[in-house]
Amino acid sequence: MLFRQFFDKTSSTYTYLIASGRGREALIIDPVKESTEAYLGLINQLDLKLVRAIDTHTHADHVTALGDLRDATQCVTIMGEFTNAECVSEHVSEGDRIDIDGIRLEAIYTPGHTDESFSFYWNQGDQKAVFTGDVLLIRGSGRTDFQGGDPRKSYDSIVNKLFRLPDDTLVYPAHDYKGMLSSSIYEEKHYNPRLAGKSEAEYARIMNNLNLPDPKLMDVAVPANLACGKQP
Repeated sequence: MLFRQFFDKTSSTYTYLIASGRGREALIIDPVKESTEAYLGLINQLDLKLVRAIDTHTHADHVTALGDLRDATQCVTIMGEFTNAECVSEHVSEGDRIDIDGIRLEAIYTPGHTDESFSFYWNQGDQKAVFTGDVLLIRGSGRTDFQGGDPRKSYDSIVNKLFRLPDDTLVYPAHDYKGMLSSSIYEEKHYNPRLAGKSEAEYARIMNNLNLPDPKLMDVAVPANLACGKQP
């Protein structure tokens, strides 16, 4: 199994490249436009064929590489069914499966950070992982104050969907700001300070009082991402 985690320093974004092995078909999750050449370089070095490029949601802090990767590799671009992005090739719904060359991901609708956010669950053999986008972070969770965000929907997505996955499922978010690479469902259930032992009302109160500034690139990133990374 081939698994690579990329990190964009500017936006603290994680991108994930997955394939069954060298010379096989591959998929990528939450790619960043500025790192397109790095992705393509590794894909070429490992003799991979990129066939799927996925965004978990419409990001507000960086511009996606979905459009550039599709232009370069003819891959299929994928987002959830509720996205307003114009150039997505394929939309997924709750429970849909993405199958490519020995890799299978299950789509889980997890609104709350945005109203169109999806997570993707990978369960094959001993490998269990969930790519949570921004809805569940390591010892945190994605803000809920713009793009249709809702703290109660966020709580429901995390507690009633993601936390029902097996405890040993690894958690791979789209961002981390403290240098953590991954977590697990068990850890976040028990040690996430916003969620462990908190009721829905307590969580909503925490999220409604974060008072965070807007992401610096939001006015640029959101319209660009609705066009799959093409600047208006």
